[in-house]
Amino acid sequence: MFKLFTTGFWEVIARLILRNRIAILITIGLITVALGSQWKNMRFTYTEANLLPDDHEVNVTYNEFLKIFGEEGNLIVLGVKDSSLFTVEKLNAWNRLSEDFKSYDEVDAVLSIKDLQKLVKNTDKQKFELEPFIKDSIESLDQITILEKELFEQYPFYDNFLFNKNTKTVRTAIYLKKDIVNTSARKDFIIDVLEKKIEAFENANNLDVRVSGMPYIRTLNAQNIVDEIGLFVGAALLVTSLIFFFFFRSFRATFISLIVVSIGVMWTLGIIGFLNYEITVLTALIPPLIIVIGIPNCIFLINKYQNEVKSHGNKVKSLQRVVTKIGNATLMTNVTTASGFATFMLTESTLLKEFGVVASLSILAIFMLCLLIIPIIYSFMPFPKDRHLEHLNKRWIGGFVNWMERMVKERKITIYFSAVILLIVSMIGIFQIKVSGSLIEDMPKNQEFFQDIRFFESEFNGIMPLEIMVDTKRKKGVMKLSALKRMNELEELIDEIPELSRPVSVVSLVKYSKQAYYNGNPKYYQLPTSQENSFILSYAKNSSSEANLLKSFVDSTGQYARITTFMKDIGTDKMERIEEDLQAKIDKVFPKENYNVTITGKALVFQKGTTYLVKNLAISLSLAIFLISLFMAYMFRSFRMILISLIPNLLPLLITAGLMGYLGVPIKPSTILVFSIAFGISVDDTIHFLAKYRQELQANHWKIRKSVYAALRETGVSMFYTSIVLFFGFSVFTISSFGGTVALGALVSATLLFAMLSNLLLLPSLLLSLERSIANKEVLKEPSINIIPEEDDENLKD
Repeated sequence: MFKLFTTGFWEVIARLILRNRIAILITIGLITVALGSQWKNMRFTYTEANLLPDDHEVNVTYNEFLKIFGEEGNLIVLGVKDSSLFTVEKLNAWNRLSEDFKSYDEVDAVLSIKDLQKLVKNTDKQKFELEPFIKDSIESLDQITILEKELFEQYPFYDNFLFNKNTKTVRTAIYLKKDIVNTSARKDFIIDVLEKKIEAFENANNLDVRVSGMPYIRTLNAQNIVDEIGLFVGAALLVTSLIFFFFFRSFRATFISLIVVSIGVMWTLGIIGFLNYEITVLTALIPPLIIVIGIPNCIFLINKYQNEVKSHGNKVKSLQRVVTKIGNATLMTNVTTASGFATFMLTESTLLKEFGVVASLSILAIFMLCLLIIPIIYSFMPFPKDRHLEHLNKRWIGGFVNWMERMVKERKITIYFSAVILLIVSMIGIFQIKVSGSLIEDMPKNQEFFQDIRFFESEFNGIMPLEIMVDTKRKKGVMKLSALKRMNELEELIDEIPELSRPVSVVSLVKYSKQAYYNGNPKYYQLPTSQENSFILSYAKNSSSEANLLKSFVDSTGQYARITTFMKDIGTDKMERIEEDLQAKIDKVFPKENYNVTITGKALVFQKGTTYLVKNLAISLSLAIFLISLFMAYMFRSFRMILISLIPNLLPLLITAGLMGYLGVPIKPSTILVFSIAFGISVDDTIHFLAKYRQELQANHWKIRKSVYAALRETGVSMFYTSIVLFFGFSVFTISSFGGTVALGALVSATLLFAMLSNLLLLPSLLLSLERSIANKEVLKEPSINIIPEEDDENLKD
C-alpha cells in the first residue's frame, strides 16, 4: 500500500511541476529575493570559536573571571628588534607613534617606553610617586645610554613586558576599550587606523614593526575567512563545471547546473542571515559545499533525462520520469547526507550546532531546487541534439565498468585480502593520531601576522593569555603578606616553565614598591618581610599612583587577584602537563579552606574545547551511523542488508583515520568534521546500488549473480561521475591558507575516493559471497520505500 502511495506521490509531484512551471519559477524567484534580503543580517564573527557548552565548568570559570576583571583579550603589542631604534630620531618617532594612538576613542590606554614610570619614595610626604623615565623627548645619545641602563639593568618590574633586556627588543602595549573588543569597531580601528599608521612609520624610519595580540590576530584571521568565501565559491564553481562539461560535453547542461547551484548558494547565505548566525571558519565552508553536493544531483537528473530521451524520444515522458524515477532516490541520498551534517546539531557546542543547522537545511534546499528547476528549464528548451547525447556512449567508461565487473567476478579473494590489509595498517595508524588544542595551528602560516606571532613567542614567550585567579575569600585579603607569599611561590613555578612568559601580578608591584622604598636599588626587588611590610604599606596607602597600577591586578574589593602569563603555541599534551603541574602547586600552596584558585584564559578554554569535541566525535559519528542505519532498515527491512551496507562505508573512515596518524594530521575542530561528513555522503552510493540490486533481483527472478552484475553496470557510471565531482569539489578546500581547511578538503576527498572503490568492489563482492543468506524473498522483503520504482515497460535493462 505504501509503495503504491509513494509511486503515486511522485507521479503527482511530476504533474504539479510540469503543469505549474511559471508559478514555481516565480515562487523560487520570490524566495530567493526574500532570502537575499536577509544577507544584511550576516555578520562575521568577532570572537574566538567557543567549542564548549555555555554551562560547561571551564566556561563558567572563564565568565566569572571576565565578570570580575573584564575582557582579557584587549591587548595589541607592537615590537621592534633593531639596534638602530636606539637613536635620537628613531626613538622619538617610536614614542610619537605610541602617543598618537592615545587620541582614538577605541583605545583605553597605551604603554610605551615614554610612558614608563619610576616608582620613587617621597620621604617628606611618606608616599610613593611616579616619575617618568623620559620627561619630554630624547635629545641626545647620552640620554639614551642612561635610559638603556635604567630599563635593562635597574628596573626588573618592566622586564619581559615592554622590552627584552637580553635581545634589546622593545614593544608598545595598546589596550583597546573592553566594550569594543568583540565588535566591528575593533576591526575598523585595526584595518583603517593601526595598520596604516604602522606602514607609514615603517616607510619613514626604515624599521620593521611586528604586530600581534589577540584582537589583532582575530581581526586578520577573520578577514582571511571572509576573503576565502569568494575564493572557495569561485573555485568550486570552476572545478565542478569543468568536470561536468567534461562528462556531458554540453554548455547548455553545464550552464543549467551552474544556475541551480548558484541559487543554492544564495539560499544558504540567506539562511545564515535569517537565523542571525555569525560567519565562522565552519559556516564559511557551507556555500562551496552546497556547490559540490548540488552538482551530483544535477548529474543524476540530467543523465536520466538524456537516457530517457535517447530511449524513446518523448520529451514530456522523459521529464516525468526524471521526477518519478530519480526524485525518490535523490531525496533519500540528500536526506542521508543532510543527516551526516545534522548530527552536529546534537552536540553541546554552539559552533557545531550552527554548522549542522545551516548545512542540513541547505542540502535539503539544493535538492528541492534541482528537482524543480532542471525539469522546468528543460521543458522550455528544444529537443536535445545528437551531440548532447554522445557522452552516453563513451567507451572508456565502459572499460572502467568492465574492469570492476571482472574484479568482482574473478578477484574477490584479492579484494577481501586488500581490505583486511588496509584495515590492519589503518588500525596501527589510528593509534598514532594526536590531539591538537592550538589556537593558531590552523591559521595561515604564509601570512605576515602568523610570522609576527612566532616573533613574539621567541622574544616574549607567547601572546596567548593564560590567567590564574586567586580568591582569598575575604575583602582586602590579597594584600596580606601570607597571600602574596603564596602567589610568589606559584609565580616561581611559572617562571621555570619554558612555554610560559614571566608572570605579572600584584606580587610584581609589591616587589617594585620595596625596591622604591630602598631608593630604587634593584637588589631589593623582592617581597617585603613582615617588619618591612607595615612601613611599605603605609607609603602605598598614601599613593594614588600605586592605586592606579593596582587596578590592573586586583579587583575593587581586594578579594580577588589575577596572575597573568602568556603562553606559546603548544599542543594539547604539553598544555595538559603544564595544567597538572600548576594545579599540583596550587593544591600544595593554597589551602582550600582559605583560597579558591582557578586556571582560565582563552588559550585554556580553546584547548579544553578541542578535548571536549574529540570526546564527542564518537557520539556524533555513532549518531550518524545509527540514523542512516534506520533509513536503511526502513527502506530494505533487512538487518543483514544493514550490516552489509555499513562495512563498505566504515572501512574508508578507518583508512582515513589511519592516514591521519601516519601523516601527522592531528584531531582538531576542523578535522573532526571529516568523518560525519564523509560517511553521510559516501552512503549515498550504497543506497543507489542496493536499491538497483533489489530491483534487478525481482526482474531476474532472484538470480543473484546476474542481478549484482546488472546493478554494478547500471550504477557504476553514475557513482563514478558523482564521486569524481565530489573528489575534485572537496579538493578545492586544499587551496585554503588555513591548515585545518586544507586537511578537511584533502581528507574528505580521499575518504570519498576510498568509499567509491569500496562500494563498487567490496559491496558487490559481499553480496555474492553471502548470497545464500541474503538473496531470498524473506530477507529482502518488499521495501517500505521503493527508492527506484519498477520500470513499466521494456526499458528496464536500459
